[in-house]
Amino acid sequence: MSFFSTRGGACVTASQSILWGLAKDGGLYVPSMFPQLSPERLAALCGTSYQNQAARILRDFLEDYSIAEIEEAVNSAYSADAFDHEDIAPVRHLSDNTYVMELFHGPTLAFKDIALNLLPHLIRLAAEKNEEKREVSIVVATSGDTGKAALEGFKDVPGTSCSVFYPADGVSKVQELQMNTTGGGNTHVIAVKGNFDDTQTGVKKLFNDADFHTKMDEMGCLPSSANSINFGRLAPQVVYYFTAYTNLVQRGVIRMGQSINFVVPTGNFGDILAGYYAKQMGLPINRLICASNRNNVLSDFFTDGTYYTHRTFFKTMSPSMDILISSNLERLLYESADRDSSLVKTWMEQLTDCGSFSIGAQRLSDLQKTFWADFADDTMTSDEIKLIHERNRYVLDPHTAVASYVLEKYRDATNDHTPAVLIATASPYKFAEDVVRSLLGDEAVKGLDAFDCAKKLEEISGVPIPKQIAELHDLPIRSQIVCEKDDMETALLAQLKK
Repeated sequence: MSFFSTRGGACVTASQSILWGLAKDGGLYVPSMFPQLSPERLAALCGTSYQNQAARILRDFLEDYSIAEIEEAVNSAYSADAFDHEDIAPVRHLSDNTYVMELFHGPTLAFKDIALNLLPHLIRLAAEKNEEKREVSIVVATSGDTGKAALEGFKDVPGTSCSVFYPADGVSKVQELQMNTTGGGNTHVIAVKGNFDDTQTGVKKLFNDADFHTKMDEMGCLPSSANSINFGRLAPQVVYYFTAYTNLVQRGVIRMGQSINFVVPTGNFGDILAGYYAKQMGLPINRLICASNRNNVLSDFFTDGTYYTHRTFFKTMSPSMDILISSNLERLLYESADRDSSLVKTWMEQLTDCGSFSIGAQRLSDLQKTFWADFADDTMTSDEIKLIHERNRYVLDPHTAVASYVLEKYRDATNDHTPAVLIATASPYKFAEDVVRSLLGDEAVKGLDAFDCAKKLEEISGVPIPKQIAELHDLPIRSQIVCEKDDMETALLAQLKK
């Protein structure tokens, strides 16, 4: 299968799209077609392991990888040593026809582990297939969870390095500690004075800067990405939509062929786009419900068809969603534009030059047949955490709570009570202070640090503190580098030269 750039001017193999991350014209790589899983193939997945389903689905996209290579990579990535639940992405019943798919059972307690445990294997193989002798230098912008997952995934992987930029004061204390205590001789962490959009824009500028590529080449480095702009990040996320569906079929919750809804807390649009890809492949999905926080640029887009970024940026209790420029939306726009790369390029130029673009009434109407969107502010999110705990004895993190709140708004607005799966993107322990505050009030967290809040959350929930959180207390801080948003290249090169 070939891969094209959303802005034209590229036709590459799967391994090349994964190795290079971003197309030279600034576009994102997309598959030339969507592999189709017939009802018979889908039924054959039922009752099989996560690893088996992942290998079967991924090999349709990754045609220049052998089946043996994919199976070995998948089994290594999703081992019992890496994930604390044998289902990898277990689906739990919450209430009535609402289910929660927990994507936080990996090494960094966030859904990014699903892809970033596998990506290093895919990149290593891609380098071999394309006879790449330079060090593959992974450069990442993170709003909180991608950073640690990438650092953990690439830590001490031969032939690679991993450098992470994150917004200073824009992630939770636990997220920051997770990154700054990461071991490994090939990892680097840099805080940027700005928000996530500043950080992500800075990384994209590096990838599109010929002079930067020359400097990296002179150092023997090939820059690549572990953000969801890399198709190697996106493809593994498609898998868990299939495993959730087959899980519900296997349990008798739904019959084979019956449609379900997925509700996705959304920032950079990668997770929900993976659900769209699954639907395009034949998975019976009725609606993909896009849940935003107060930075509700996406919910506005799916309401009026205009993407507008000249708005106030809010820091919220769901920091991984504090994003105004959702990179992966470009891949959806490519499909909405009937794969007209020139139109996508025009929209992206308008976004850069004017801060907005509009797709028109007909395209919006077509998208609304699949997508429904709304948002929750911090008060709504906090109230939802408390409500679900009181009603269901289940603790949501602030991102999943946004999804839960928006699902109820969707059902009230549409009277659609199709079985729905909430995508639980992170462990509540990564945001213990905000979760405890939501459950017990401001006074309950007064004077407490992140670890004290974790202990209190353990008392409330009865769920033990994950070892990944507990061990942070005693790990040494390895990095506290801070740079201006215009000095990211200088800071990165200085780290790589060490």
